[in-house]
Amino acid sequence: MFVNFLKDIFVFNSDFPLLFTQFYFWAFFAFVFAGFSLLKNKILLRNAYLAFFSFFFYYKTSGLFVLILGFSTLLNMLYGELIFNAKTDGKKKFHLAIALIINILLLSYYKYSYFVTNIINTIFDLNLRVFDVFAFIGNSIVGKGRFDVSNILLPVGISFYTFHNISYIMDIFREKVAPVKNFFNYAFYVSFFPQLVAGPILRANEFIPQLYKKFFLSRRQFGIAIFWIINGLAKKIILSDYLAVNFVDRIFDNPLMFSGFENLSALFGYSLQVYADFSGYTDIAIGVAMLFGFYLPKNFDSPYKATNASNFWKRWHISLSRWLRDYLYIPLGGNRNASFGTYAVIISIAIIATLLSGSILVGLGILLLVLIIYLAIRYMPQRRKKITTNLNNMSTMLLGGMWHGASWNFMIWGGLNGLGMIIYKFWKNRNLKVRTLILLCILLIFEILFFEYEFPVLKIGFVWVACLFAGTLIQLLVSLMSKGHTDVTLTFVDKVRNWLSTAWAVLQTFVFITFTRLFFRSGSNLDPAEANQQAWETAKNMVSKIGGHWDVSLIPTMIYEYRTVFILFIFGMIIHWLPEHFKRRYRLWFASMPLWTMVLVCVAAVFVIYQFISADLQAFIYFQF
Repeated sequence: MFVNFLKDIFVFNSDFPLLFTQFYFWAFFAFVFAGFSLLKNKILLRNAYLAFFSFFFYYKTSGLFVLILGFSTLLNMLYGELIFNAKTDGKKKFHLAIALIINILLLSYYKYSYFVTNIINTIFDLNLRVFDVFAFIGNSIVGKGRFDVSNILLPVGISFYTFHNISYIMDIFREKVAPVKNFFNYAFYVSFFPQLVAGPILRANEFIPQLYKKFFLSRRQFGIAIFWIINGLAKKIILSDYLAVNFVDRIFDNPLMFSGFENLSALFGYSLQVYADFSGYTDIAIGVAMLFGFYLPKNFDSPYKATNASNFWKRWHISLSRWLRDYLYIPLGGNRNASFGTYAVIISIAIIATLLSGSILVGLGILLLVLIIYLAIRYMPQRRKKITTNLNNMSTMLLGGMWHGASWNFMIWGGLNGLGMIIYKFWKNRNLKVRTLILLCILLIFEILFFEYEFPVLKIGFVWVACLFAGTLIQLLVSLMSKGHTDVTLTFVDKVRNWLSTAWAVLQTFVFITFTRLFFRSGSNLDPAEANQQAWETAKNMVSKIGGHWDVSLIPTMIYEYRTVFILFIFGMIIHWLPEHFKRRYRLWFASMPLWTMVLVCVAAVFVIYQFISADLQAFIYFQF
């Protein structure tokens, strides 16, 4: 029995990875923290100790993929030294290029092998299958048959620690940070366990200076750390897991079995689920890291308060948005110009789109669009900056979509977000009269098309544009009626109008982001070998149900049947939309409690949280990326 107990502790079990929502994780944390309290001011020993247990945590989460983490860590530490010590810019660029190529190839091998194999099979009419090189090497060492070479499994968190490594070598190249001299210090930066498997992404120049600071945690910071942990557990278990298990997953697994109303509700439910899941993980990670005296970057800023798509990406997964901006968007040319890299990305996307769709017309259409944009840049110099900025924005968002997975659905998701950002830039410079006229024209086009073809997607488009038109028309009428008034009450009216205008913009943005999530969720949790076709089928079936016939008389019954789900959704959105100063106030109130009161509140909160726990603990959504 004791042997089995030790086996459970030290041997990786793929059915029971170490999750923040498990008791075993908190036992692991308590053990690590107890040892840490003895070493907290002995900087090198502390960092080595945390690096060791971070690698152990990764082993318990991902098994022998810990060897890939070790290889990646050692490789980038060595190349950081080579870049720093290079005598000429040419040598610095050479070492940087080699390091980047190795990092990207390693990430691409695990994330895109199925996709590349599919491309080769399509072009040359072959029937090649993926082959796990690392499993083959493992079998050569320990004996044949130990590892399956016919499937490539994605290591948990590989995107995140690869981005850490790329940030490190890029920041050394840009002379923003000096290389880390001790392996244990660097291993700690790459693998710090609270954020290892799902972020936030650590920037070298922001986190590495913390490696050399002595431990400090004030009484208030301790309270804030505990608050973030409890807050994250509540988001994950009460909101995310409950919505997923009891509603969202059922409908996405078989949308044709449910009504249009249920499909639409599941789509909005997923928007809250994915936020509560990912931000819940981040909250716990920030709280745990803070207890060790380290500070992780803010990763979410009430994203569903965003008033447009651009603002959304300044609030959602902030560490990824900043990473893409600094290491992809700006190198592509940013808002200055379109570089060779910009056109290379667009052409590559056109090729990928052609292969994924199986239609050469798709690729030709994209290339024609690129040609038109190129000619506009060349012969319309007064608009060059706007066009190149939008082109680089779109390239970045498409690559961001591809980062999540090589399927049509992720490309569409990334492209829609990029398109939303571009349209907003155009829209914000138009006055209310022009906006109303544009929406009226689009509404008439949708009505004509739907009358002619009756496609579900056209019906969805018609309803959405009709709502946008009605809201914009009301704004225009209110604006016209208030002209010429100078009385005192106008100040109050203006405040109300501005508040309503902001609320309307927030609602529009939330609806837009939610509909892009249709393609994001459809492509998730799938076998890479089948992801493209299955994801497309799921998205198509949901659109057909949402845009199909609705029996409105059944909606009250469905709301009653799913009353707990709807109550939780409304409750979650109300909390999300609370003013930030109010949230800050109750965080500080909690942090300032007497210790005995805080313990009682935590015990009560944990009791309530675990009333919602499901029989099967749900892995965090972003583990798969």
